[in-house]
Amino acid sequence: MTEELNQVEVRSFQVGDKVKGQVTKVEEKQVLVSIENSKIDGIVPISELSSLHVEKASDVVSEGEELDLEVLKVEEEAIVLSKKKIDAEKAWEDLTEKFQSGAIFDAQVKEVVKGGLVVDLGIRGFVPASLVESHFVEDFSEYRDLTLSFKIVELDKEKNRLILSHRAVVEQEKGKQKRAILDAVQPGKVVEGTVQRITDFGAFVDIGGIDGLVHISQLSHQHVDKPSDVIEEGQKVTVKVLSVDRDNERISLSIKETLPGPWSNILEKAQKGSVLEGTVKRLVSFGAFVELLPGVEGLVHISQIAHKHIATPFEVLKEGQKVKVKVLEVNESEQRISLSIKELEDKPEEETYELPEESKGFQLGEVIGDMLKNLKS
Repeated sequence: MTEELNQVEVRSFQVGDKVKGQVTKVEEKQVLVSIENSKIDGIVPISELSSLHVEKASDVVSEGEELDLEVLKVEEEAIVLSKKKIDAEKAWEDLTEKFQSGAIFDAQVKEVVKGGLVVDLGIRGFVPASLVESHFVEDFSEYRDLTLSFKIVELDKEKNRLILSHRAVVEQEKGKQKRAILDAVQPGKVVEGTVQRITDFGAFVDIGGIDGLVHISQLSHQHVDKPSDVIEEGQKVTVKVLSVDRDNERISLSIKETLPGPWSNILEKAQKGSVLEGTVKRLVSFGAFVELLPGVEGLVHISQIAHKHIATPFEVLKEGQKVKVKVLEVNESEQRISLSIKELEDKPEEETYELPEESKGFQLGEVIGDMLKNLKS
């Protein structure tokens, strides 16, 4: 009689019915549940517990837990139920809403597989390796069981396809940080940064989440042929903000502006009366410009080049020539230095004409007259 009643009650269920059940026993490969408002037990196979692969049923459910289930099969004395179908149905509704709104949500990484990560959201979500981080990751093993923030980038219920991206969240956050920095940074501000990238025309420096460009002309007070000659990637630097283009998200920076200028303390470096060695940089009609220190030139006026009269500096000097000079005057405020080369050279003796002994006592005119006669004869 009991069997007949059970069969009658079993037949009252239809495939697709939604029921609630309480877990009464967890076996290795299946779960037994008591169906609400029924004396019939149901069976949930391990394959119907989750959208992901499950090794043990106890990894998913525990005794006493209440589950929402769907009827898969109606057998003579038992009902086969599915948990994952209900979970998936609820998940698709929730995920569709998240996809349409662009929502960010947290989820735990359940598996690390070839090509990416797997997340259980009621349905299987896949995170391709290229969408995990904004930088390259060689080994994803440490990501297992991590809880990360995700955005849905592809959703197709018919193909049961759900693609997630953690990288999109990271880049979105970076974008917010970048905008905040752009709004906060002001020209003239001095900040610390790290050299991220070096190019032929300068260096990109990270100043806290956004890169600014230090043009090659702003790397040093000295002439720079290649940025890599004076700076390297990863180097910590102090930079001054020159300009901010918020529309195009560009920041111009200077390292040179934070360094002491070549003329600072010039009175100590080139003291009046001191002798220095320099290089002739430019020759002009009125003299020669000699570089004493990087970025510091002094003028040797044409009158200070040689003791003898010269028409142009080109007669005795050439560009690139090393010369010793004496500092005559220094004007730090106007950045001018007067130099002399001839002050370091011996003054040639003046040629004098000695009168013959016998001519002494005669008038100069008489002597010259006699000399002229001798020349004529």
